Amino acid sequence: MPASTQELLKIDGSTGEGGGQIIRTALSLSMLTGTPIEIINIRAGRAKPGLMRQHLVCVQASQSISDATVTDAHLGSTTFRFTPHAIKSGDYTFDIGSAGSTSLVLQTLLPALLFANVDEHSKSTVIIKGGTHNPLAPTTDFLTEAFVPALAKLGMQVDIELQQVGFAPIGGGSIKATIAPFLRRANTLPFKLTERGELVNITLVANVLNLDYDICKRELASAQASLVESGIDKTLITTHSRKLQGIGEGNTCYAQVTHKVGELSTQQQHQEMFTLLGEKRSSAENMGSRLAGLVKRYLFNTDALVDEYLTDQLLLPLALAGGGEFSTRMISGHTETQAWLIEQFLPVQIRFNTIDDNKILVKVVV
Repeated sequence: MPASTQELLKIDGSTGEGGGQIIRTALSLSMLTGTPIEIINIRAGRAKPGLMRQHLVCVQASQSISDATVTDAHLGSTTFRFTPHAIKSGDYTFDIGSAGSTSLVLQTLLPALLFANVDEHSKSTVIIKGGTHNPLAPTTDFLTEAFVPALAKLGMQVDIELQQVGFAPIGGGSIKATIAPFLRRANTLPFKLTERGELVNITLVANVLNLDYDICKRELASAQASLVESGIDKTLITTHSRKLQGIGEGNTCYAQVTHKVGELSTQQQHQEMFTLLGEKRSSAENMGSRLAGLVKRYLFNTDALVDEYLTDQLLLPLALAGGGEFSTRMISGHTETQAWLIEQFLPVQIRFNTIDDNKILVKVVV
């Protein structure tokens, strides 16, 4: 539907969790539905309200791919209007110009570019420069090892390549995403990640950028020892480490936990990711112990399949791909705000049904 025939939707940016996520999701949904939007009270509860650099890049990048008309969007702006037109597949490059999160900019554009064309040969590529491993944002590793495999279960074909790593405060990183237009297939299985099956393996990874490689070895040894001590079979644990390429310095460690889904006969698997970024005041041994703690909380405190952060990111793809259901450990303020915002644009219902203290069933009904 042409944007000119749609009524303006006014969104209060201080609703719920009230952060930058409202901006990003509103831009995605505005482009997908052709709905003009006005966002007010942007990040009103934050120490520095208004649009920061990475939010502004989200607006500018969305403007670029949808030929949108934008007013009042500038650094520090607490209100802006965005009127999208046709989404265009193509090859794009965006530079945040700081260590702002490349992942968050990509997640703004990804839903729109998945629906940019019905021609299955017109892939889009997006290069985004900035921070690849940021506090309070999904790392590139999280996207490639947890988010992309979940999208694949919906039939969404996305490939994300880490071209160069970038840690805060310097940034200097680069990611490249290749996005195929989404065509729903008649034979796609319903998205159902409700029952956790057998543990397949735990992969522990530690990487450093321009720091002592010994940090990796110590993190992995600490994490593995803690997991084995808790009763996890050592043969199910694998470890990897490497030196990253880029400017600045940094350290990241993460655990990828893979389970079968449902009954043992199923071939489907689910990958969950837990990520930490190195801190100057925290020893490598402490980092490894903390990483193991995140894994143990997931393994022993709940039998839900999906953890907090992936829950937040699955709602919009599910709403666009025909719905589905999954079990999660908890519903964050982020997730509640995301659900509310999706329902402002799309004729969907998002339900959270509590099973017990550590398990909630999420249903997206289209």
